[in-house]
Amino acid sequence: MDGRVTAVCTAPEAGAPMERRESVEAVAGRGLRGDRYFAEEGTWSGDERYDDYPKDVTVFAAETLAAVRREYDVDIDPTDHRRNVTVEGVAVNHLVGERVAVGGAVLEGAQLCEPCGYLEELADVEGLRESLVHRGGLNAAVVESGVVSVGDRVEVL
Repeated sequence: MDGRVTAVCTAPEAGAPMERRESVEAVAGRGLRGDRYFAEEGTWSGDERYDDYPKDVTVFAAETLAAVRREYDVDIDPTDHRRNVTVEGVAVNHLVGERVAVGGAVLEGAQLCEPCGYLEELADVEGLRESLVHRGGLNAAVVESGVVSVGDRVEVL
C-alpha cells in the first residue's frame, strides 16, 4: 500500500487556523516543527487525561474528502479537518500499530483520531463531525526524524 502526500498543514497555536505548507520537519518524539503540539500549545497539551494520547502528528486520507462531499454534502479543504498530513492511496485506518515512511520521516500509527465538537466549531462547517466519524484520521508518533513534503511517497514498512 503506497501513496502520496497531498497536503501538509500546521497551526502555530491552539485554535489558530491551519496553514498549508510545502514541507515541514518531523522531529522524533516531538512532532512537526511549527505546529501547536510541537510547541506543546495544542488543545490537548498538558491535559493528563491524554498523556498516552500521541500528539506528534495526525494523518488523514484524501479519499475521505470526496466521500464526505458525496455522502453528507459536506465540502471541506485539508485545512478544515485540522489534521497535519493528508495522504492519498493509503488506508489510514489500517495503520494503527504500523510504521510508515512519509517522505524522509518514519511514523508509527497509534490510534484513530475521532472528530470532536471542537473540530466542527473551529472549522465552522455544519455536519463535519458526523461526516468524519470513524474516518477522522490517525494519531501517530514520529519515530524517525525527517522532512515531509507535498508529493512525497508514503510507504508502509
